This record gives sequence, C-alpha cells and structure tokens, in this order.
Amino acid sequence: MEIRFPADAPAYRDSNLTVVFPALVDGESVPCAISVEALEDHFGAYSEDLEGWMRAFDAGRPRIEAIAREHLQISNGTPVLLKSGHFPPGNMTG
Repeated sequence: MEIRFPADAPAYRDSNLTVVFPALVDGESVPCAISVEALEDHFGAYSEDLEGWMRAFDAGRPRIEAIAREHLQISNGTPVLLKSGHFPPGNMTG
C-alpha cells in the first residue's frame, strides 16, 4: 500500500471541530482529520483559536502524518480521525 500526503493546505471543519487533510492511498484520495482537542493537548494550540489550531497543525504536520500513516495501514486505507488518545501523553511537539 502506497501512502502519500500531498502538501495541500489543511481545512478547518466547524461541524466536528477538526482539521482535515488529504492522504493518497494507492492513488486514491482518503480524507484524514485531527481533532482540535488533540492539537490543543499535544501540539500547543490554544482553545477557540482557529489560527492557533492551523499553526499547530502546520508545526506538527510530520508527526500528525506519521500517526495517520500508521492508522491508514491498520485500517487498510479507510478515512482516519485522529483524537488526543492517538498520541502519547506528555510530548508536546516531538
């Protein structure tokens, strides 16, 4: 399974408080998302701050995509929603 993450800009989705970003799994687009709670808990974002959530996503993008890649492999390429529990506690940016 080939998994790539295009450099497309992420999008905030107010309906479920997530930041959405694309993955390509064997050439097919698969939506991925991370909750703003996870961005606040693990990437230093501040609550109720759209710009802060997007900055935190951009700063943590390599780690976020690495965790998304693991879950795409486990789920055989189905859409991924990363929540705070998907990230080890205590490590804000690494």
